[in-house]
Amino acid sequence: MKTTALGLQHVLAMYAGAILVPLIIGGALGLTTEQLTYLVAIDIFMCGVATLLQVVSNRFFGIGLPVVLGCTFTAVGPIIAIGGEFGISAIYGAIICSGLFIILISTVFGKLVRFFPPIVTGSVVTIIGLTLIPVAINNLAGGQGASDFGSSINLLLGFGTLAFIILMYRFAKGFIRSISILIGLVIGTIVAGFMGKVDFSAVADASYLHMPHPFYFGMPTFEVSAIITMCLVAMVSLVESTGVYFALSDITDKKLTEKDLAKGYRAEGLAVFLGGVFNGFQYTAFSQNVGLVQLTGVKKRKVILVAGIILIVLGLVPKIAALTTIVPTSVLGGAMLAMFGMVISQGIKMLGKVMGDSSENSMIIACSVGMGFGVTVVPELFSVLPASLQILTSNGIVAGSVTAIVLNIIFNMKPEKKVENNPVPILQEKEA
Repeated sequence: MKTTALGLQHVLAMYAGAILVPLIIGGALGLTTEQLTYLVAIDIFMCGVATLLQVVSNRFFGIGLPVVLGCTFTAVGPIIAIGGEFGISAIYGAIICSGLFIILISTVFGKLVRFFPPIVTGSVVTIIGLTLIPVAINNLAGGQGASDFGSSINLLLGFGTLAFIILMYRFAKGFIRSISILIGLVIGTIVAGFMGKVDFSAVADASYLHMPHPFYFGMPTFEVSAIITMCLVAMVSLVESTGVYFALSDITDKKLTEKDLAKGYRAEGLAVFLGGVFNGFQYTAFSQNVGLVQLTGVKKRKVILVAGIILIVLGLVPKIAALTTIVPTSVLGGAMLAMFGMVISQGIKMLGKVMGDSSENSMIIACSVGMGFGVTVVPELFSVLPASLQILTSNGIVAGSVTAIVLNIIFNMKPEKKVENNPVPILQEKEA
């Protein structure tokens, strides 16, 4: 019973992040209530599968640490952009390819990670956060195209939810603070219910049990620019996961080898591949659960194993998934503003550690963030270029990422500057 309670605590800590990704993406793509219910349910299910792939370590995959996997917010902006341009089938084609890509590079990513130091990953995360803010603001006002867009009720619910989350974050402590987003969504929905803004028909119509359905949204299609985008997102996620791996290895006093890291990356790649097949998303190690491991002092993998099983069971019950779809758009927007703002702050935090190292780093940030955000705002900027070149220029995240990688190589990867300005993230984590 104690192990189950501890496992449920881990589920609660990551649940808001797990359900927000499909709710945001599904809403942006205009999915029906039935489709959105499936998307949330399969995503919860795949979070459990992805977690088990990491915890149950064997000779081929699994880091063997108490790590919980969930949807990466880094992928939200790119997925919405791909869906808007090429359709939902291209999203899952790109996710499947990115999963295979991770598996293929799993044994060598420890060497490739030198091309993704904090100056690059921080720039990419910042760009992604900036591109997501308009989505949050539109939802807070009621959703783009809504008849009551910007109404006083929507603004009251949106900003009220945001204010409640801020108060929780300011005055609550420990575990309660870590689930402030989830509590904010619940309270905001309850208040909206009293205002007549909640429709429970989706819950009534949802079944009590379903099985995962491969290619629920149709057979995947493959677009080169979409695949490149998701592969870049995957590599950024791997860098983030690497930090989580080393944080947990320090907490659990388990020394990680290159073989362990390769198995961890391989498990993540397999999870992403399966996510594409069953219409889930890209998965990464959740840092909030690392904080929970440190907070509780419980380091047993058995607890995370139970958490993974709970997620799988929840994902098989559409009634529970349907409950999340009743959250009004304005309430969701208020929570999104906090979540996406945290993505930006995380990017700034990563950049803050290296921005002062050299003036070159400031130039890398200026050009990459400027390019990424600029192309996002004015996507027709490079419309006169050949289609083969537009693969790298039509998407702001790809354009910003490529700019950051190239400028980092030019400025920081010269032999005489390599040690001083471009430390390898893995080595930094080991020293920490």
